[in-house]
Amino acid sequence: MVMKRNLSASLAPSHMSLTMRLRRQVLAASLVALASPCFAGSSAPIPVNNPPAQQRAFIDLLALMSGHCKTLKVAGRTFACKTVAYAHGDQGRVNFTVAVDDPTDESHVVSFSGENGKRADDNSYELPVDRMLLNSKDRPKVDGLPVPAEQASTGTCRQTGNFAAKKVNDVTCSATDSEGRKYELLFVSDGTPVSVRRIRQSSPSIQDPFK
Repeated sequence: MVMKRNLSASLAPSHMSLTMRLRRQVLAASLVALASPCFAGSSAPIPVNNPPAQQRAFIDLLALMSGHCKTLKVAGRTFACKTVAYAHGDQGRVNFTVAVDDPTDESHVVSFSGENGKRADDNSYELPVDRMLLNSKDRPKVDGLPVPAEQASTGTCRQTGNFAAKKVNDVTCSATDSEGRKYELLFVSDGTPVSVRRIRQSSPSIQDPFK
């Protein structure tokens, strides 16, 4: 009886800890991506062409989506994904952050990042992308977290679904960076309601698709 109890106790936390690790990974990547500038490291950095430095921002909303990536291409390479999140900064910057399923790099996270996103209606949201945020195990770390390289880019992300009901159908993103590298995402929801965490109140002037 003691062995059975111990086995059950060891299996349940294992599944929960995996989910929590993925959520923490995306949350940490989003926090660093929104709040930190790009730091130079000892390894050869990805060529960057950053916009002027902005004031530090803080995430006020994080929405985790359940489903799978039918398409994920990072600089032309094809990957699977672990999870996708919508991260909203208190100054209006938005990241569609993807935890990449990369067996060689548990810290591989990419974000399509932009400002001035608009809701066309209650079932669609569009974000102009002006940079890609690229994180990996080789990036320099601040407080133990890799700091992403910021690559100036042009593109668009579109998210469809009924946001008031926390239902997302899909997220599609396409961007090309200043070096000519292409990034693509097609994420399809499995129908599970979006998990929304409001960390602080957004400014009334900032469009939030989950309001």
